[in-house]
Amino acid sequence: MLDQSNFHRAIKTTIPVFFGYIAIGIPFGLMLVNAGYPWWLAPIMSVLMYAGAGQYMAVGLYAAGTPLLAILVAQFFVNIRHIFYGLSLISKFKNVGKIRYFLMFALTDETYALLTGVNVPEDADAGEYYGTIALFDWLYWITGSVIGALMGTLIPYDFAGVDFALTALFVVLLINQIKASHDILPPLTGICTALAAIILFRLGILPAQHILLTAIALGLFVLTVMRSRKFHEAEKEKTE
Repeated sequence: MLDQSNFHRAIKTTIPVFFGYIAIGIPFGLMLVNAGYPWWLAPIMSVLMYAGAGQYMAVGLYAAGTPLLAILVAQFFVNIRHIFYGLSLISKFKNVGKIRYFLMFALTDETYALLTGVNVPEDADAGEYYGTIALFDWLYWITGSVIGALMGTLIPYDFAGVDFALTALFVVLLINQIKASHDILPPLTGICTALAAIILFRLGILPAQHILLTAIALGLFVLTVMRSRKFHEAEKEKTE
């Protein structure tokens, strides 16, 4: 049975994701219906697939008649970042029990940001606490997509500009994570490497489809080098 204290903590922690997922899920449902698919496909995709960017892309690719293999390859590259998410959470999920399988399934960008930015309360079970947060985020996304699909079926709706909610959501989560970790190096590195990739694209050196992968690769390289130097300096101080 879900612990009541974890229930209230999860609601408080996931409020930014609630507003973001409702705002982003509604346009997804609208887009799905506008593409000619039935409304009930929105909750099915959100329950079984649960990948915001992947779901948006899947609708467009299916509607365009893209071959299944090409869709699978595109989904792989869009979601390849989750490999690094999982690697960074190995120690966090080490002793959470069987709930780890649900956490792996429910690990979205926003849930990852929350899980890496919160500490487990002393009186709470880690697996249940993390699982409750992930469950609420999942339910928010399902709810948003269903609302959008039903709106698209029942009434005409113009959702131009609503997709900016995704950017706003990431900004809110970033601020919360910086406040919790007091470490500005990762976000600063991400901003700088993203700008570097965009500049390379503008100069005609980098193709548009490689901007994201280049920014990620540069960011990982810079962080690895800097963290490695810090680690060696700390080890050197211990030996002196």
